[in-house]
Amino acid sequence: MLPDIELTPPEQRVWDAFPEGRWVDLRTGESEADDPVRGGEWGPDRTVRAAVLVGLLLGGNAEPSGAVAGLRLAGARITGRLDLDGGETGHVLWLEHCRFDEAVSLYGASTRTVHIRDSRVPGVEAGLARVQGHLDLKRSVLDGNRLSLVNAQIAGELNLNGTRITASGEWAIFAGGLVMEGGVFCKNLSTRGGIRLPGAQLSGGLFMQGARLSSDGGVALAADNVTATTLDLSKGFTAEGTVRLRGARISDNLTFEGAILMGARGGEEPSVVCLQMQATDFDFTVAETPEGAVDLRGAQVAFLHENERSWPDVVELEGFVYGSVETVQAGQRREAVGRRESVARRMHWVRRNPGYSPQPYEQLAGWYRKAGHDDDARRVLLAKQRHRRRTLGPAGRAWGHVLDATVGYGYRPWLAGVWLLGLIMLGTLVFAADDPVPVKEGEGAPFQPFVYTLDLLIPIGGLGQRANWYWADSGPQWLAYALIAAGWVLTTAVLAGVTRTLNRS
Repeated sequence: MLPDIELTPPEQRVWDAFPEGRWVDLRTGESEADDPVRGGEWGPDRTVRAAVLVGLLLGGNAEPSGAVAGLRLAGARITGRLDLDGGETGHVLWLEHCRFDEAVSLYGASTRTVHIRDSRVPGVEAGLARVQGHLDLKRSVLDGNRLSLVNAQIAGELNLNGTRITASGEWAIFAGGLVMEGGVFCKNLSTRGGIRLPGAQLSGGLFMQGARLSSDGGVALAADNVTATTLDLSKGFTAEGTVRLRGARISDNLTFEGAILMGARGGEEPSVVCLQMQATDFDFTVAETPEGAVDLRGAQVAFLHENERSWPDVVELEGFVYGSVETVQAGQRREAVGRRESVARRMHWVRRNPGYSPQPYEQLAGWYRKAGHDDDARRVLLAKQRHRRRTLGPAGRAWGHVLDATVGYGYRPWLAGVWLLGLIMLGTLVFAADDPVPVKEGEGAPFQPFVYTLDLLIPIGGLGQRANWYWADSGPQWLAYALIAAGWVLTTAVLAGVTRTLNRS
């Protein structure tokens, strides 16, 4: 027995039921009267002191009964602080539809499964706790303080499905260093305050379908350096604040399918930060275009899935590496390789990276090459050179325009042939309409307009025409000078383009 404590009738029922693990249900059966929100009105017939529960869990009534002992209580108002700090209990704690006057503390405790469902609790402190089972707060309301799981270890599952947490500080859940052997289930979780999980080990995955996180501090989910099998932030997951996954290592799937990412401060802060993140499958088919920037710098994924709403105006892509890209339209996946409009769309995506950076273009071109679409790869690399041209000085921009117009920076060498053919036709027609003057009368080959034009366009060597004829009229003579200059420009541009292409190979 507990010393110096006289048990009330409801407490005596709990005490007597404990050795056999029987339920004690203090509810009236009327949903409104049994709502924990009104638990402050419950009288002595539904009130149990926390000290009685602590005494039981720590062995206060350990008489053998031939059954598995456990504390199971429903519909009670629990006064005082349920304090198991540093304690060790081998019994299940299962509370439903209860109202706690003070926070629950399991700091440093070693416990079995803990269920606090459909209840109202000022807060739960479970830092350094060792739970050899599940920690279940399903559909409970934590009002006024946070859920703390710093460096806790949980052998089973953490169930926060339908839980509502309203914290007075920046963080609603503070769980740095949490080690989970089972999954973390936060479906339809609602928080006022962010979730902090730096360095957590989530071997069973994190599932937050339909969760809604709202943070005044600017970060809705901080999962820096998390190690997990799966991060499921889908099916209406909503974040009013930044989702930060810096350095996260996700061995399987990271999905934002159907998510709404608002960012912080009206989009002034990033919506998603995946700096140096690694994942096998990255699904970014969000429901709405993120309001803030998406930061993928240094991230590495094997498969990227996106849709027409995935990318905001700013997408940080420097160092982002992916194995393949798929576009999802109307819920159907389709490979986006080889289609002209898809290439243009992807280049527009790359241009959302602030400033000029060659790596996103090279990454996209390399993916097209691996897929066997060399033409599309050349289009991407040509776009890279055009983007780079805007960063050069006046002379560099001018020469860039020449290279672009003549040989497409080496990625469209056929343009030089078009220019050459056009100039040959122009020169042949103009020179055929007039008579040239021989340099030395009676010497040299007869005049041939076509061969003469070609000779002017060839900078080195000669065909025996240019040196033997000149023009008395200024018009053809100036055209001859222009063709000589055009020949040098075309030759230089072709050599520069070929050199660039060979260096890329």
